[in-house]
Amino acid sequence: MSEQFLIGLGSIILFGMVAQWLAWRLHLPSILLLLVLGIVAGPVSGLVNTEELFGNVLFPFVSLSVGIILFEGGLSLKFSEFRNVGRIISNLISIGALITWIISTTAAYYLLNLEFKLSLLFGAILIVTGPTVILPLLRQVRPKGNLFSISKWEGIMIDPVGAVLAVLVFEEIVSGGFEKFTAVSILGLIKTLILGVGIGWLAARIIIIFLKNHWIPDYLHNSATMMMVVTAFIV
Repeated sequence: MSEQFLIGLGSIILFGMVAQWLAWRLHLPSILLLLVLGIVAGPVSGLVNTEELFGNVLFPFVSLSVGIILFEGGLSLKFSEFRNVGRIISNLISIGALITWIISTTAAYYLLNLEFKLSLLFGAILIVTGPTVILPLLRQVRPKGNLFSISKWEGIMIDPVGAVLAVLVFEEIVSGGFEKFTAVSILGLIKTLILGVGIGWLAARIIIIFLKNHWIPDYLHNSATMMMVVTAFIV
């Protein structure tokens, strides 16, 4: 079992590096080849079966990976950029997200013949663009001016919006009643916001204090920061 796990994990890393190297050589967005090789290695050939490989830790592992990706993307954000395009970004992650949700839900309901509740969930999921998609495209296209800042901020900020909306819709499907859903969703949203903001702020303050006072050597800055991110995510 341990040998299979190491082989599978090594294969995932190998395919990921090969996909990004080929994307660099062919001048293509890396996300495109990552998707192609992932589909070939997984569902098509069955060479890598993530469910058998990771078992019950697959979902926590993916969730942790998403958190790390969002943290890395957030480090590239600059408030000086937001001052110039803040209103546009706010409209994109609010009005734009709502319009995308409505259009995606309508398409899923009428074109894919899904149930209305499933169409709502499908539309909520499609709101998310994410740094894993946007950042490789931006590196390839290299837009100039405010377009780069707008795309980067929207791609990173829309992730939590779409994720929270998808969870709320899923809670509605599971609860099966609007009244119960309203109570569950409101309590869940408040709890998520309070805990997320509180734990994130506390973890950030701790790591800032340690770094400013030089309590951590330079060569451990990245490791200590990653440790704090993972710890905050687990808590």
